Amino acid sequence: MAIGKIREGLYGLVAEFNDPQALLDAALAVRERGYTETDAFSPFPIHGLAEAVGFHKSRLSLIVLTMGILGGAGGFFMCWYANVIGYPLNIGGKPLNSWPAWIPITFECAILLAAFGAVFGMLALNGLPMPYHPVFNVRRFDSASRDKFFLVIQARDPRFKLEEARSFLATLGPREVTDVPW
Repeated sequence: MAIGKIREGLYGLVAEFNDPQALLDAALAVRERGYTETDAFSPFPIHGLAEAVGFHKSRLSLIVLTMGILGGAGGFFMCWYANVIGYPLNIGGKPLNSWPAWIPITFECAILLAAFGAVFGMLALNGLPMPYHPVFNVRRFDSASRDKFFLVIQARDPRFKLEEARSFLATLGPREVTDVPW
C-alpha cells in the first residue's frame, strides 16, 4: 500500500506548529496513534522530542567497537607477520615474537579504524550525504530553521491513509497541514 503512494508521488503529510510544546504534544499523539514513520523539524533542540517521534538507540557504538577490534587485530597481525614470517631478524637474542614493542602500532591501528568506522558509520546511518529532501518542496518549510516547527508522517508508514492522517493531524491544532510531494 505504501509503495503505491510513493509511486503516486506523495512523500507524506506535514503539519506546521507555532510553538515547541505543540509540536511535542502532537508528536506524542501521533506516536500513541500508532504511526512509526514520523519525523520532526525544529529550529532548536526540544527536550523529549526524539523519544516522542520514536528514535531508537544507534548501532554506531557497535560499528566503532567492531572497527576498533579489527584495526587492533590487523595492526598486531601486520607486526607479527613482518617480524616473524616476512623479515625475521635476530637482534640481541630477543625472540622474534616480541609483542610488547608492537603495542603502540596495535593501539594506533585500532584508533584509526575506529575513527573511520565512526565517521563513515555515522554518514551511512544518517543517510548522508542527502542534498535533497522531499520536505523542501513544502512552501513554508524554510521557516523550520527560524521560528516554525514541523511534524511529518511519511506515506510509507503501514498505518498511513491519506484522508485519515490528514484529519488526525488537523485535530492536533496545527497552523496548516500540507501534502509533501515526492
